[in-house]
Amino acid sequence: MPVPRVIFFGSGEIAIPSFERLIKEGPRPVALVTQPDKPAGRHRVLTAPPIKQIAVEAGIPVLQPESVRDESSLAELRALAPDLIVVMAYGQLLPKKLLKIPKIACINLHGSLLPRHRGASCVQAAILAGDAETGVTVMHVAPKLDSGDIILSRSTPIVADDTGGSVHDRLAVVAAEALVAAVPLILAGTAPREIQDDSLANYAPKLERDDGRIDWSRSAAEIELQVRAYDPWPGTWCWLEDNGEKKRFKVLSGLPGSEPAEGEAGSLNLLEGGGVAITCGSGAYQLKEIQPDGGKRMPVEQWARGLRPDHRYRLS
Repeated sequence: MPVPRVIFFGSGEIAIPSFERLIKEGPRPVALVTQPDKPAGRHRVLTAPPIKQIAVEAGIPVLQPESVRDESSLAELRALAPDLIVVMAYGQLLPKKLLKIPKIACINLHGSLLPRHRGASCVQAAILAGDAETGVTVMHVAPKLDSGDIILSRSTPIVADDTGGSVHDRLAVVAAEALVAAVPLILAGTAPREIQDDSLANYAPKLERDDGRIDWSRSAAEIELQVRAYDPWPGTWCWLEDNGEKKRFKVLSGLPGSEPAEGEAGSLNLLEGGGVAITCGSGAYQLKEIQPDGGKRMPVEQWARGLRPDHRYRLS
């Protein structure tokens, strides 16, 4: 039986373990399709997606089209004659013409238990919603975003100290396990195919930096979920009002409390031992780690020692 020809589409680091599993255990990809190298960092150095280096070291050809919708890109993919296309965190929507190229299927590894959270920020959305678990869904790619028929899924719990970063890293490993379980079924023609219930879907759009701004009129429990979900990106922040002057103030971690605190939402309450609790719409949020404007991350107790008793402070 001929060795199945697989093309892997991926750009984000979450896709690396899945790509590596295919290289080691097969079917070995005949090509990697990833995003073009882009300027990064303060000096705007042209930087390749990390997955590209893995492909280069393994001797796997790398394609980096500006758009997979171009006829030249589609022709290049057709020439590779894939049986299966595997997609994870690629970064471009695939056109219908591309979906018709593989002989068997075009599948996607999605970082949530579909149809619960569709879209780019599905990892953060699961934490933000207070879900007890999340996972990876292997599905057929469909023209409508993340709506394809489900082949299989693998779950993982969301624990109390999980952040967007920790769940992301765990899902990268879960995805690799889900992929190696799904591929033999797909190639054998025995994979299940479950239609998604669109009524159960929630859309999680791509996050912007301003999405991390904290609204202190919300409950302490909601703010705690936001801080964890948006760590490390886009981060959570607010304005620190110091005698009427506003400075950016990053909230890196903390704990919610049900006990009410004094003052209106955003008021600072100094605690015994140097801690700080912020009045919320419901309950209070006790800061643990913060980063003041132009400063380094630090325990809130260290920052609080610099507060002046003759100043009025508030977070907004």
